[in-house]
Amino acid sequence: MLKRLWLIFAQAVTVALAAMFVLSTLKPQWLSPERPREATIAQTARQIALPPAAPAASAVRTGFAAAARAAAPAVVSITASKAPARAERGQNSLFGFPFGPRQPRSTPQTGLGSGVIISADGVLLTNNHVVDGAADIEVQLTDGRQARATLVGTDPDTDVAVLKIALPDLPTIGLGDAASLQVGDVVLAIGNPFNVGQTVTSGIVSALGRNQLGINTFENFIQTDAAINPGNSGGALVDADGRLIGINTAIFSRSGGSLGIGFAIPVDVARQVAAAILKDGSVARGYIGVQTRELTPELAEVLKLGSTRGVLIGEVVNDGPAARSGIRPGDVLTRIGDQPVNTPAELLTSVAALKPGSQVAIGVQRAGKALDVSVDVGRRKPRAQRPSDDD
Repeated sequence: MLKRLWLIFAQAVTVALAAMFVLSTLKPQWLSPERPREATIAQTARQIALPPAAPAASAVRTGFAAAARAAAPAVVSITASKAPARAERGQNSLFGFPFGPRQPRSTPQTGLGSGVIISADGVLLTNNHVVDGAADIEVQLTDGRQARATLVGTDPDTDVAVLKIALPDLPTIGLGDAASLQVGDVVLAIGNPFNVGQTVTSGIVSALGRNQLGINTFENFIQTDAAINPGNSGGALVDADGRLIGINTAIFSRSGGSLGIGFAIPVDVARQVAAAILKDGSVARGYIGVQTRELTPELAEVLKLGSTRGVLIGEVVNDGPAARSGIRPGDVLTRIGDQPVNTPAELLTSVAALKPGSQVAIGVQRAGKALDVSVDVGRRKPRAQRPSDDD
């Protein structure tokens, strides 16, 4: 009898322990007092080892936000109302001038562009083609303020225009050094493409010193792959520190949209032009009245010159400074003052740098003889007033 009771007790204990094991595994809450939900969540978080919270975004963010913040307030949108009869510049060229959509000739045109405030008294830089022929120019800042702009002056030969607005507390942009740029440097283009609002695009300097593109008379462009589209003209090209290094002016495009080939006027050139316009109302450049050709080895051999050094004079403007000094077609011009010249582009730059009304000694090769000719420097007319591009 006693043995049978012990067997029943053992079996009951075994069943009870098995039941408790099952409950502790499947329903542990039945065997423990109820705990607050917060304690349960905290315990669960500890059990699954949640990772620590990420640091603030500002601590890990990389990019050029600081440069954009520094430069963007000084970049404005420009709306220029134009007469309906004027054709858009460059419309038949692969070089697009981002100005705005084409509109019927019978209605007034509203051109869209950008500009850059360079001084606290309201001086702006933009492109000449943005405001050329405009009867009314409106400027809008990023803070929402608007003002009518006064056209101080333009320089069609470099496609630079200077405007002025009268508003208090104007933001300005720091000026960089375009001469220190290198191919591969990061740049930002800031403007108002397609009138969607201020936009910042990034890229690199693709090339320097681009010329002979047929866009302007004087060309020394910064080429960039930062996206530039219609409406960006006159806007800022800035470096990684947010300093102005160029004025966006043109794109190479078959469709009118960005193909990653944009051109900007170096800030050094734009600043010199602006200083002359603010001082004198225009830019005074030298002129001698010749049309030139590059002296290739083939030409030198045909003309029996014996050397390819210099620039061949193709034509001489009647009664121009060079003609009055005795320079003739067929002469080879080798020097302007102390500056040697070997290409038409070098000659153009050297002559333009001369002061109108001064005299300069020009080195010429004629029939194998070296001559020094003294020329009274004339004043170069603006591009729109010249029948042809002579020097």
